[in-house]
Amino acid sequence: MFFVFVLATVVATAPLVQDTARSSRVAADSAAAQALSAVRVSADRASRTQYRVTHTRSSTRTLTPLREVPQSITVLGPQVLRDLALQTMARAMEYVPGVTMGQGEGHRDAPTIRGQSSTADFFVDGVRDDAQYFRDSYNVSQFEALKGANALAFGRGGGGGVINRVIKQAEWTPTRSGRVQSGSYNERRLSLDVGQGITSRLAARVNALHEKSGSYRDFVSHEKRGFNPTVALLAGNTMLRAGVEHFVDARTVDRGIPSASGRPSPLDRRTFVGDPEQNRSTMTVNGAHLLTEYATSRGLTLRTHMRALRYDKFYRNVFASSAVNAAGTQVNLGAYSSGADRRSLFTQSDLVYTARLGAIRHTLVTGTEFSRQATDNARLTGYFDNVSTTRTVPVTATAGPTPVTFRAGATDADNDVVVNVAAAFAQEQLQVGEHVQFVFGARYDRFAVRVRDHRTDAMTQRVDYLLSPRGGVVFTPHRTLSLYGSVGVSSLPSAGDQFSSLSVSASALKPEQFRNREVGVKWTPREALELTTALYRLDRTNSAAPDPANATLLVQTGAQRTNGVELGVTGAVTTRWHVVGGLAVQDARMLTRTSSARADASVPLVPRTTVSVWNKVRVTSRTSLGAGVVHQGQRYAAIDNSVRLPAFTRLDGGLFVTLPLALAMQLNVENVLGARYAATSHGNNNIMPGAPRTVRLSLSVAP
Repeated sequence: MFFVFVLATVVATAPLVQDTARSSRVAADSAAAQALSAVRVSADRASRTQYRVTHTRSSTRTLTPLREVPQSITVLGPQVLRDLALQTMARAMEYVPGVTMGQGEGHRDAPTIRGQSSTADFFVDGVRDDAQYFRDSYNVSQFEALKGANALAFGRGGGGGVINRVIKQAEWTPTRSGRVQSGSYNERRLSLDVGQGITSRLAARVNALHEKSGSYRDFVSHEKRGFNPTVALLAGNTMLRAGVEHFVDARTVDRGIPSASGRPSPLDRRTFVGDPEQNRSTMTVNGAHLLTEYATSRGLTLRTHMRALRYDKFYRNVFASSAVNAAGTQVNLGAYSSGADRRSLFTQSDLVYTARLGAIRHTLVTGTEFSRQATDNARLTGYFDNVSTTRTVPVTATAGPTPVTFRAGATDADNDVVVNVAAAFAQEQLQVGEHVQFVFGARYDRFAVRVRDHRTDAMTQRVDYLLSPRGGVVFTPHRTLSLYGSVGVSSLPSAGDQFSSLSVSASALKPEQFRNREVGVKWTPREALELTTALYRLDRTNSAAPDPANATLLVQTGAQRTNGVELGVTGAVTTRWHVVGGLAVQDARMLTRTSSARADASVPLVPRTTVSVWNKVRVTSRTSLGAGVVHQGQRYAAIDNSVRLPAFTRLDGGLFVTLPLALAMQLNVENVLGARYAATSHGNNNIMPGAPRTVRLSLSVAP
């Protein structure tokens, strides 16, 4: 039944609350501020019992009903995050059709969106968050996955789409929420969310986290700490929001197990490959943001968002660098370390003008973005016994102390990189009558990158000028139904996702281009339930390939195509039955040869079919049961298509009990039947086995 449903997108209470706040701000008096608080209470309570939400800002940069956005969007709101205990981005993306998560070398989020892999297409409240680390949900109101190229809103990259986190902000509604969680493999987690209005014009909120947990994998553990205070100040027609965050993630770098004979090796899923003492990663994120919004009674709104971030990342690992040999007795190890210190400053400004002329209503958004990112990169190669970059070990002893030293190899990065971006954009949302809307606009970026090699003092640089148009039409024959079509373009400069290096040959290459064409339907058969579908084609061009006449040269003839359909459902089927889930069918392959792939090769980590559905049913006034299924079809581990990851199906369950004194008990069981499967990979020989049956028990104070 669920596979006929269409992809669900939900938007959480925060945007609705902010929209109400804007209307109240126009009045600009204390009484309006008091009335604003009352509206916030009502909206927040409604969100506690619903999976579906109705609006988003991220796609169009204006608060827009989801059914009026000509793009496939999946939003996992606060209730979904709580019910499924979605603490990490990797777990959350299991419920987003068209997105699969890679292993990320055991230290970073690495999604593949509509066949395009990335380590940088992440955003926080619409501002870039492109460092390599595992993001936590402790301060997240909702995850938004926007599929298809949309550089008008987000800038460079994002060829397959982007993932945006909407962060919890200070509100005048009192918030008293806490959660203590314990589970299998020594999981221990504590999170707090406390806030309220201090005066009629000032509100504050604090989110905090501490987690120290083990793993079903031998020798693996992690510890996370997060602290995120925010404030909101209402001053006349102006709303100011500010906050800081300190987040630390320290963990064992776990790169899974190698392959054998074209499949995951039969090693026990607990088997660790590498040196648990050497395999360590530490990430520290320190950030601050300031958002100001000024509204007038003449339809003008000016928003400015500034965000400063510093990422301090280091990791070192020993890992399987080959498949298990034909005899099934040995595997090779490799090793390296890498550090990156990135300082980022972003300033976004939007001017929104809304007006109506007869049957025509239009919303014009113009804006700019200026950013500077400076990164110091250093990588060292591991030498076993201080001599060789490879060591052969028996599969019966893959973990343990390894005599390895780290020093710079001939191609290891030791550089500093500066990226400066200046962009301007304009977008028109034009509604003609009651049933037709057009969304169209363009963005123009100047992207300048400069790389200085510390070993040679050589400097390589490139400046690209990126034009990113977007157009769409939405037809709404009934208030519950919309049909849309859209085209969007995005570009990725030759410096790549992380601009960690830029060779002389790469600096001569034009940006790769992504063009997404999409049609879809969004239907709300009842107010609390939304069904969506999208049919799309995504083409990637300008990829580098060897010159047929001279293999030492590069030409930009490589091309890739993804065809797909996404279906989904979010919301309440009945007053007792809530559901979220989706189905995606994709075909992602190379159209022509590139530097890394042959023509007709299948893109790795893109199953032909993925299905995920979660159901929560209220049994009594105080008790609910949950049941879910996650299925991924067969997929390849790497672009050479030499190793296949078998299809898998996992069943999950949940029990929810409301207790006296505003307490709630929640039991989540992942992989109820204990299925053995390969969850994901990073190449052919870093394959992550899926977790066995995992139990999480939490006690929380109702938010």
